Amino acid sequence: MIQKKRGKTVHIPGLTDLPPLPRDVPSLMDDFRHYYTYNLGRDKFCRSVHYHYKALALAVRDRLMEDWKNTRYACLDADCKRGYYLSLEFLMGRALGNAMLNLGITDATSKALMDLGIAMEDLAEAEIDAGLGNGGLGRLAACFLDSCATLQLPVMGYGIRYEYGMFRQRIVNGHQVEEPDHWLRNGNPWEIERQEYTQRVCYGGRTERYGTDDGGFRVRWVDTHDVLAVPYDTPVPGYTNGTVNTLRLWKAVATDAFNLSEFNAGSYTESVAAKNEAENITMVLYPNDASESGKALRLRQQYFLASASLQDVIERWVVISKGDFSDFAEKNCFQLNDTHPSCAVPELMRLLMDEQGMGWEEAWRITTRTMAYTNHTLLPEALEKWSLSLFAQLLPRLLEIILEINARFLAEVASRWPGDHERLRRMSLIEEGAVPQVRMAYLAIVGSFSVNGVAALHSQLLAQGLFRDFYELWPHKFNNKTNGVTPRRWLAWCNPGLGRLITETIGNGWVSDLEQIRKIAEFADDPGFRDRWHGVKLANKERLAALVQDKCGVTFNPESLFDVQVKRIHEYKRQLLNILHVIHLYDRIKRGDTADWTNRCVLIGGKAAPGYFMAKLIIKLINNVAQVVNGDPQVGDRLKVAFLPNYRVTAMEVVCPGTDLSEQISTAGKEASGTGNMKFMMNGALTIGTLDGANIEIREEVGDDNFFMFGLTAEEVETMRRGYDPGAIIEADSDLGRVMNLLTFGHFNLFEPGLFDPIIGAITTPHDPWMVAADFRSYVMAQERAAAAYKDRDRWTRMSIINSASSGKFSTDRTIREYNGDIWRLQPVPARCGG
Repeated sequence: MIQKKRGKTVHIPGLTDLPPLPRDVPSLMDDFRHYYTYNLGRDKFCRSVHYHYKALALAVRDRLMEDWKNTRYACLDADCKRGYYLSLEFLMGRALGNAMLNLGITDATSKALMDLGIAMEDLAEAEIDAGLGNGGLGRLAACFLDSCATLQLPVMGYGIRYEYGMFRQRIVNGHQVEEPDHWLRNGNPWEIERQEYTQRVCYGGRTERYGTDDGGFRVRWVDTHDVLAVPYDTPVPGYTNGTVNTLRLWKAVATDAFNLSEFNAGSYTESVAAKNEAENITMVLYPNDASESGKALRLRQQYFLASASLQDVIERWVVISKGDFSDFAEKNCFQLNDTHPSCAVPELMRLLMDEQGMGWEEAWRITTRTMAYTNHTLLPEALEKWSLSLFAQLLPRLLEIILEINARFLAEVASRWPGDHERLRRMSLIEEGAVPQVRMAYLAIVGSFSVNGVAALHSQLLAQGLFRDFYELWPHKFNNKTNGVTPRRWLAWCNPGLGRLITETIGNGWVSDLEQIRKIAEFADDPGFRDRWHGVKLANKERLAALVQDKCGVTFNPESLFDVQVKRIHEYKRQLLNILHVIHLYDRIKRGDTADWTNRCVLIGGKAAPGYFMAKLIIKLINNVAQVVNGDPQVGDRLKVAFLPNYRVTAMEVVCPGTDLSEQISTAGKEASGTGNMKFMMNGALTIGTLDGANIEIREEVGDDNFFMFGLTAEEVETMRRGYDPGAIIEADSDLGRVMNLLTFGHFNLFEPGLFDPIIGAITTPHDPWMVAADFRSYVMAQERAAAAYKDRDRWTRMSIINSASSGKFSTDRTIREYNGDIWRLQPVPARCGG
């Protein structure tokens, strides 16, 4: 047994490697009993299912341990290049089911529990979602880690161990109410604290120069306020291949628990102030940054992640290479998941220069050969900027490095385009103005060797629009990596009925090679296969209907068309367009226009950022419309509407298998990619969507006949924007006019006058960037095509099969192969067998 300890390797005598634990039913049953009785101290009179879950989690985790250790040993033996995925979010969801699936012990575990009189479903429900992300960005990171392990790539995830997640959402009188999401309140049996790898992160202070023996000088950062970063490791198993990679999450801890002298003097609050300030860094995911203190905390979080992670990698490198950095760039690659970890660029420079004694040129060569940047947004306001004054206060040494990077970079730009002062102003890492700011996305571009978007259209728009100047300077840096989702969680685990049908039909190779799912297209015209497919979908819809009944108190008829939009609530995602269509359907029913009607159940879910007024008002509108529609006996089963509260990974595992129609209706040119669209498609839902993000590629795969397209293209949006007149559009469209009249005259807010005036104003202003009115008529027509198609059960089922069969491209296994082939260039490392 080997333990690494601060720069040296210690052999611990008397400890030897143990054989892998058996994975049969009796062994799992024995270990469950052992943990339940001896570790947790419970007996037959304990009535809390939480302890059943925890005992099982520990038993399953033990089966990961040997593989986890052997994976680390295999990487050391291979002396391989390694990748590090830096992300402020990792939306992992529940771990138990995923671990059992990837270990191949789901059936054995279920049988062991059954023999003990315990239902697996009850234990799965006892697990709390890990609250480490907000939405697509964090869930993508989780899918990436799953695929890296499945492909046996030596990739380690780095993130933050937030004490509280985004927030738990409740709906009170139609309004979103945020409550703390203390997901760690019952502990986390999947993590291992690794105090021996604790790092020290510095803030504040000042810098000073000092001479070196060779006549040069170096810089040191002094008088700092330090925080300790304590790592907690979570195993990430590959699919039945023996590989277990690592997600390392950092917790902030004060260097001293409290000031004893102040405590003894009676200053109790002041005595723990430093401890509280330190622990606030990892207390909450995405603190509100509307205030200066909120901005400071966000920047502290981002630097905390970058510094602790890079120090960890360098410390490990120094041990392995004995301090030789000559091939560091050939053996390490850092992938920055969006702009949040951009501090990694100047921080790596600081560590190489100030701590390892390198000169600028050598440190910059290493930095720019190891950093790679993924951009996830086309919204300029989402590209983070931090004021120079805030940087000077919190990270003075990093600001010095950023200013030097900028000076050298602008010299390169000036050399390429002499006299083009406007270009220099546009490309500068420092945005001038009343409050000069550091453009973090630009910093990531300049410091990286690769810059990628996450869908073909997104990458094109980055190169032609948002980052055009940089593309003209460095076209070789830019590339596309269309997102994906893991088929393990998003089909094999969350939709076991469909998974069994597919496996019985074409074998189980599709679980690790989703391209094989294309074979089921051959059975799309087989009546028997279509009947079985429809039966699975109906069972999944019944499960979803039960969830809606339980969480919303609304009855969904599984025979109806299940029309679903679940994602973060944001104006560009256009939940507003969806609810306008619902009002249109309601208006049709009230006017008696129900000939050849298709019954429809509309489900909308998602969280609005606490400070996002308009998004929260849209939630209120959805709930008010639902109350009116669901309470009208004339409407009956023709139309039902529900808002699903506290949407999260676990809810999506029920939602996506039970969905018929997937709403992907963002304004063209605004959605980078989307991943919900892929999960729905994989599970046989049909997409109604604009030509935006990955919708374009989904449509290319399934064909126009199996996709309900509508709306302006990105180019048409920009063309129309110059003379946009929503008033004229509303006046010319009688259906939209009636919808707007219902809103204007307060039909859905009779006792809350004027409540929705901001929404009405947003739709009718010529400056509406989301073009809601412009796409309304096209959206209604696409919805009519979808309703007509659903009435033909065989046709709809065939389209559903084709959607699943065409989803192979949208596996993260394909995405990660492309990242690896074009950017990381890692060699797969087979798991080592035995000790």
